[in-house]
Formats: sequence, C-alpha cells, structure tokens
Amino acid sequence: MDAQVSDNSRSITIIGAGLAGALLATLLAQRGWSVDVYEKRGDPRVRGYAGGRSINLALAERGRHALRLAGADDAVMSHAVMMRGRMVHFADGRTDLQRYGRDDSEVIWSIHRGELNISLLDIAETAGARLHFDRGLVAADFDRHVATFADAGGGLLDVGFDSLVGADGAGSALRVAMAKREGLGERTENLGHGYKELEIPPGDDGSFRIEPNALHIWPRGRYMCIALPNDERTFTVTLFLPSHGEPSFDTVRNGAEARAFFERDFADASPLIPNLEQDFDSHPTGTLATLYLDLWHLGGDAVLLGDAAHAMVPFHGQGMNCAFEDCVALAEHLDNAPDRASAFAAFQAERLPNARAIQQMALENYLEMRDRVDNDDFLLQRALELELAARHPDRFVPRYSMVTFMRIPYATAFERGRVQRELLADVTRGHSSLDTIDRALADRLVTERLPPLGKSA
Repeated sequence: MDAQVSDNSRSITIIGAGLAGALLATLLAQRGWSVDVYEKRGDPRVRGYAGGRSINLALAERGRHALRLAGADDAVMSHAVMMRGRMVHFADGRTDLQRYGRDDSEVIWSIHRGELNISLLDIAETAGARLHFDRGLVAADFDRHVATFADAGGGLLDVGFDSLVGADGAGSALRVAMAKREGLGERTENLGHGYKELEIPPGDDGSFRIEPNALHIWPRGRYMCIALPNDERTFTVTLFLPSHGEPSFDTVRNGAEARAFFERDFADASPLIPNLEQDFDSHPTGTLATLYLDLWHLGGDAVLLGDAAHAMVPFHGQGMNCAFEDCVALAEHLDNAPDRASAFAAFQAERLPNARAIQQMALENYLEMRDRVDNDDFLLQRALELELAARHPDRFVPRYSMVTFMRIPYATAFERGRVQRELLADVTRGHSSLDTIDRALADRLVTERLPPLGKSA
C-alpha cells in the first residue's frame, strides 16, 4: 500500500493543530523529522482562540511529562492554577475538601485550553514544524499518497504525503477517509447526558469568589455541577444533566428555567453566577460520548491518536493527558521501529488497551463524582484507602493516584484499582466507622491480593 514511501523517509503530515497535533509536531521536529501540520481553523494566535468544548482542562503528571519532553512545561505552567482536591458542596450547604493526594506534591492543574494551544503552537513552530491554517482535510488518496485540503474560500489544494497522522479530534476527517479504505470497527456510545458551560466571575475586588485551589463539585445523584479555576480569577462552571427525564435538558430548557433549577438544587452556587441566564441561553449544549475503534492505522499510510482514536467522557480529566501520552509513545515508536507500518502497529498494540482502560475509568468516575463523593460508605472506604496507602505504599496505591500522579499503564491502574475496591468493600462491610475496622484483616488482604507495584511504575 505504501510502496512509494521510502522506509528511511523522515517526512510526516499531521492533521489537526490542536493540543495533540501541536505537541506531536514538536516532539517529531526535535527528532529531526520534516513536519507539516494542517488545521481547518484559522491561526488562534492571529484571530483569537475559537473555543470548542471544554474551556478548562485538568493537567496531570502524564501530560506534564510530555510537556517537559517538548520543552513546554514552563510556558504552560505559568498559566496553570493548582487544584489540591475536590471541594464537595453538599445539598445542605456544607463543604468538604477531599484531597487528591498526600500533600501539595500530588495535585492537578487547571489550564485554559486556548492558552495551552497557543503556547504549544509557538513551541512547535520554534522547533521547525510548518503550520498551515485554514486547510481542512477533504479526502486522502492512499494509493497516490495525495491529501486534498479545502481553504477558507472553498478552494482545493492537493498535497503529497508520506504518512498522515490524525490528531483532528473526535470528529476526525482523517478517520472518515481511512474508514472508506478499510473498516476500523468504529462504535460510539452516547452517555445520555449533556453539558452546559457557565462562569463565575471574579469578586468585586478582583479576587476568586470561592476557594481557588480546588475542583468544586456539587453532586446531586443523577446530575452535578463542577467548577474549575482560571488564572484570571474566574471559574469555568459545567452543568452535567441527563438528556431526558426529570430534571434534564428536556425540562431545563432556557436561562430562566436554569436559574430556578439552580436556586432549588445548587443554592450556594446560584448567587455566584450572575450571568447564568445569558450563559445558558447563548452557550451550546455539549454531548458526551465514548468512541471505540478496533483499528487505529492503515499500514504505514495513516495513524490516529488522541480523541480521533479514542474520545472519552471528561470525568477523569485524562483525555488531554492520554492524548499527550499517545504523542510521546508514537514519537518513540517512530524512532525505534524499522518502518512506519511497524511503528504504527506497535503504537496501537501499546496504547489501545490503555485507552480502553481509561475510557472505562472515566465513565466510572462520573458515577463517583455525581453520586458517591457525599455518600457515607464511600467516605468510609476513602478514609481506609488513605490509611492503607500510608501503611503499604509499595502495594496499595489509590487508583486515582495511579492514574493521575504516576505514569504506570492505565490498564495496570484499572486492574489494580478493581482489586483494591473489592478489598475495601470486603473490609468495611457492616461498619460505619474506622474505629471498628479489623486492621489485621485489611493488612493480610493487601499482602495476599496486591503484589508490589514494582520499580517500573
């Protein structure tokens, strides 16, 4: 299929200049590749950032590791706001900070998508990547190795390529082109919930209105609100609601109904959002879905990564972090494999099972965030989890910590997390307090069920 491409060619074409495309361009350009990046939107550094979904993102260790490799960490972190844990807002008005890790060495960071994208584009260009804006992929001829792009005026441009990399998001045009050539086993599972983004502005004195170093959650069973801090002292608020039922986006249809809903179910949040009605009416309702593919590449001709290969729901804050980890893995496989087809196959073999694992954990985390963080059984298990983690640091590591503060494979974190959750349920069953827990039993089960995590973690 790719006989026209020499195995020692070091030229690659990336579709999409979003977060993953810009990062991958930098990593490959640093390795001496000739990199061209084509993006259907205009240059956000010239026109301003045309935001899509998810204004705010949670940056964790996997993503920061990739940024360090690209030399981008300092530029990005200058705009980041630390989040120590979840600040849970109970229905009765109480709040409780549930730390993510042991101390301030284990935190996540809130970062604005637009600022991050602009920083990464600057770094990619400095590294030598060529960026082509207002060029949307229309078709790919994998026999002739020619990609066709449309410009902003509708004109068409044919460009020769050696290999295409799809970093163009959940609605990937390259994935569509690849699927015309070969079945990818594509399946999309809708969550049945949507979201709407709102904003908490700064206080009258320009300060944060609520605790800045936390991810705020208002859990309400089948639905919830969250708020992430921004460096300009605002919070991006996201309302997650079922698409149908009561309450849902069928019953909360406009700003006035949203205000009444907030007054009833998010009473302490409502006065913080003075423009709730306008935000609700003017901002689109986002959809939430998980994308599964069985095949991510066509020989050495094309490969997909990030949301183009495995879009996930945002409830573990790992979509971007996973995509950045994809970029590092693909760059390393291109360095080490004898040819592109081998590199793309090895990349898929490594990353697909890990993508499936984090997709599942993201779905599970939605249930936890909206329905369990204010639940007595969950809080008891969480308290025991922290105690066992302190007593058995080489064996019992909370799943959230494995995913967020470490770089062990997602699939390993998923499996060990399953064992640990069963252990916590077994030990706390019938108990309402740590005071009555059988510590000797807990220690014995940890030793029996959880081998040491190992130095590779």
